[in-house]
Amino acid sequence: MTYDARVRVTTARRGTAWRALRSPGIALDLGSARTRIWTRGGPGAHTVLDVPTVSFGPAGDTGVLRPVARGAVVDPEGAARLLTRLLAPRVPRYARPVIVCATPVPGGPEHRAALAAALAGLRPRTVLAIDAVRALALAAGADLSRPLLVVDLGAQLTEVALLHGGVVTAARRIERGTADLGTADLGAGGDGGLTAGRLAARVGEAVADLLRDEPGHRAAEALGRGPLLGGGGALRAELVYRLARQLDTSVHPVPRPHTAAVRGAGEALLSARRHPALAAPVTPVHPT
Repeated sequence: MTYDARVRVTTARRGTAWRALRSPGIALDLGSARTRIWTRGGPGAHTVLDVPTVSFGPAGDTGVLRPVARGAVVDPEGAARLLTRLLAPRVPRYARPVIVCATPVPGGPEHRAALAAALAGLRPRTVLAIDAVRALALAAGADLSRPLLVVDLGAQLTEVALLHGGVVTAARRIERGTADLGTADLGAGGDGGLTAGRLAARVGEAVADLLRDEPGHRAAEALGRGPLLGGGGALRAELVYRLARQLDTSVHPVPRPHTAAVRGAGEALLSARRHPALAAPVTPVHPT
């Protein structure tokens, strides 16, 4: 290698290191009960921070706040205080981070606007969103070329989604009346409360809806493969058993299911950072 070539290689490496310093990568799963944050360490290394989704009021207010409910940011200011407290020490002073957020499938523009407001204090260079069910599939290393069912068993939100070609083509939320249901509702309400069997039955109804409404045989093929299970509920043995019985097929909890969504968002982040669109100014939250 000539001297000029060595200079060019060294300069390129320094430029890459400087861009990484100015735009560190963060993946985020802002859940109703727990907040998970993925940050990259050395080559091939990363760290996952897992804390309760609680915040505190302004200075002098000692009350505990819960800024996220049923998967939606209901208190952007409280969420901003939580995320600033957790992330500010991990972001260099003059950096503008690239952030990828795992979000519920039907989150919609209002949820994403609230999420963007919560992140504004970090001065992100770019904020991208990825469906949490798709992030679960990425964390599991699933074959996305074939139809795939994913069940995300969260504390306050349960989603069932059909993916085809790595894209969510249909999704259902598990609800009772107009309220979303999650594992935090198990056992609530006495004898008429939600049980693992009843939650599994509601998931079965959502899968039946997908089988009825989806054209062709995608949903049936995905069910035959057996759905992926993610979220903290996938750690509940009785619920996993009930789901397998209800769906009459094998079910596959992803490794470390409670942090799978943020780890999948981290995988998406590593891919997104190689995309030339990240050279643009700050963009609104939008799907990857």
